[in-house]
Amino acid sequence: MSQSFASANDTQEQKASVLELAKGVYGYVSDYDPNCGFIVGDEGVLVIDCRATPALAREMIADIKTVTDKPIQYIALTHYHAVRVFGAAAFGVDAIFASTGTQKLIEERGEADRESEIRRFPRLFKGAEEIPGLTRPRVTFDREITFRFGGRDVHLRHIGRGHTGGDTVVWLPGDGVVFAGDLVENKCGVYTGDAYMTEWPDTLERLRDLGAHAMIPGRGAAVTDKQTVSEAIDSTKAWLFAVLGNVEHGLRQNWSLKQIFETTRERMVPGFGDWPIFEHCLPFDVARAYDELRGHEHPQIWTAERDAALWQALRD
Repeated sequence: MSQSFASANDTQEQKASVLELAKGVYGYVSDYDPNCGFIVGDEGVLVIDCRATPALAREMIADIKTVTDKPIQYIALTHYHAVRVFGAAAFGVDAIFASTGTQKLIEERGEADRESEIRRFPRLFKGAEEIPGLTRPRVTFDREITFRFGGRDVHLRHIGRGHTGGDTVVWLPGDGVVFAGDLVENKCGVYTGDAYMTEWPDTLERLRDLGAHAMIPGRGAAVTDKQTVSEAIDSTKAWLFAVLGNVEHGLRQNWSLKQIFETTRERMVPGFGDWPIFEHCLPFDVARAYDELRGHEHPQIWTAERDAALWQALRD
C-alpha cells in the first residue's frame, strides 16, 4: 500500500478568500488549507492564527488591506502547530495571545514540529527560510481571557483538550460567531497526532453549548447557521469515534499496529475516504489512538525521523 509521504505531493495552490460573517468579523477561508480570520476594531485589527510562513502571512495582510487600512494590533493563536503560527513575524506585533497549554507545546516541541510539518506538507511552507524562530505569545491565560474590541466582547477560551492540549476558541457571543481552530474540521481529514482523543468529544459538546450560528472550522468551508455548525461538530466526532473504535477493536484482537491501521483504513474509506488529507492524517491518527488507548496520556513528540519511520511501517 505504498503512498507518497503525507501531503508531500500536494502541489495544488489554493487562494484563501475573505468572508464576512458579521459586521467587522471575517473568516480567511481556503478549500482545505488551514483557515484563519480577523476582527476589525475601532483602531486596529485582531488576527486569528497567522499562517505558516511570513510569505504566506503577507498574502493575508494584503487581503486584510482590501477590507480596512487599520493597523494589525493583536494576534490570537487557536493552538500550536507550525502551520498556524510561523507567519507571525510578518505582522510586526508583540501582542500575541495564547493559552498556557499552547505556550507549553511551543517550548516542548516547537522546533521538532516545525521540521516535521515542513516535510509533511511543503506547499504550506512557501518561503520557510524566512521563518526567524519560534513564535511565542506575550499574553497567556489558563482558561479564558475576555476583552472589548471593536465594540464587542471577544472571549478567548480554552474549553478543554482535544486537537492539542492547548486549544482555544475565539467566541463572539454578540455576533454568534466562533473561530474553532482545528477542534472542528468541515469534511476534511481530522488530524489527531497530538490529540487527547478520548476527551475531544466532550470538548466538542462544550463548543456546541456556546450556541454559535456561524463558525470558521480549522479546515473546510465556513458554516453559517446553527444546523451546519452542529453538523460539522458531529462529523468531526464521527471521525474520532471511527478511529478510536477501530483501534480499540484491534487492540482487543492483539493485532499489530499495521494490522490495526489497515483495517481502520478499510473501514473508514467508505465514509471518509473522499475527505481532503484523509490519507495524510490516518497513519498519525491511528498511532496516537494506539498509544492513548494503551495508557499513554500525553502525545509523543513527532520528529521528522519518527514521521518517516511510522510511514514506512504502515504505508510501504
